[in-house]
Amino acid sequence: MATMTAPEQTTATLVDLAETSVRELNSALHAPDPAPLWRVLNPEGAHNVACGLDAPVRVEIAGHAGYYCAGMNQQAEVVVEGNVGVGVAENMMSGRVVVTGDASQSAGATAHGGLLAIHGNASARCGISMKGVDIVVGGSVGHMSAFMGQAGRLVVCGDAGDALGDSLYEARIYVAGRVRSLGADCVEKEVRAEHLAELADLLEQAGIEADPATFRRYGSARTLYNFHVENAGAY
Repeated sequence: MATMTAPEQTTATLVDLAETSVRELNSALHAPDPAPLWRVLNPEGAHNVACGLDAPVRVEIAGHAGYYCAGMNQQAEVVVEGNVGVGVAENMMSGRVVVTGDASQSAGATAHGGLLAIHGNASARCGISMKGVDIVVGGSVGHMSAFMGQAGRLVVCGDAGDALGDSLYEARIYVAGRVRSLGADCVEKEVRAEHLAELADLLEQAGIEADPATFRRYGSARTLYNFHVENAGAY
């Protein structure tokens, strides 16, 4: 590992994954007092990059990353300058993860907190079983997004695939484009002034430009909270 000097005299720790293993990188990031700024070169789709972080550091990944990038993140800011594979920011607790390109399936799965911003598109099951995370997608999302979403907010600036919000609990979903179909117990709801303000704040945090007035809101109809035999076909 070497160091470089970035603008404004900021010293970053430079890691080249063509020469250093992901295990070595993650071990250094897990040290008791890691450097505040990291720059990761030549990721070449490597899996598990910057996983399990628990410190207020910034990690910039210069290229595409593979599975579970920034999984289990706490406190850290991870920026991927490219695309990511399955499960980016999976089980994130806090912090911020930004993807400048597209994301594969299960982005932000089971995440409890923090912000996941995907500037491109996200594939199927984006936000599956989300438990408090905020996810903002600049493009479209695939089928079964926010499936069993329990808490948090999913913002989609493009279109949504089939079965959006299936078996939803209390997560909020905002979509600007077309929704192919809604899942069980997911219904369209009124967009009030507080929702427009919420949207504007989330879009600003994510660094994504969109007009809050163009979004529709979806949430739980709350008919699946308790078992009713007449709803058996929906379970």
